[in-house]
Amino acid sequence: MELLDDKVRIWIESAKFVKPVSGVYVLYNRRKEPIYIGETDNLEKTFTKYVDSDFEGSECKQKTQSYQREFTDNPKERQLQLIEQFKSESGKLPICNSEIELETH
Repeated sequence: MELLDDKVRIWIESAKFVKPVSGVYVLYNRRKEPIYIGETDNLEKTFTKYVDSDFEGSECKQKTQSYQREFTDNPKERQLQLIEQFKSESGKLPICNSEIELETH
């Protein structure tokens, strides 16, 4: 289930070359299932941190095989739209997004 119009990209190969702009991103596991919908003010900084730290030890996000990203000036709002879209289509949250995290945004 692809959530964005952007092409699906292989995680490590292209994650290092993303632009330093605000946006949302969807991380997918081996079965191309969305496991995390994230947002950031700087995709390059966030992805570099993920690559360098192997997702900061997050076992859930370490299952990432591919991703999509979308540049947007309002990433928090777009993230919530995507999560609601995923939730309405699948009946659940992406496995690495928790209710607690969503409430703090």
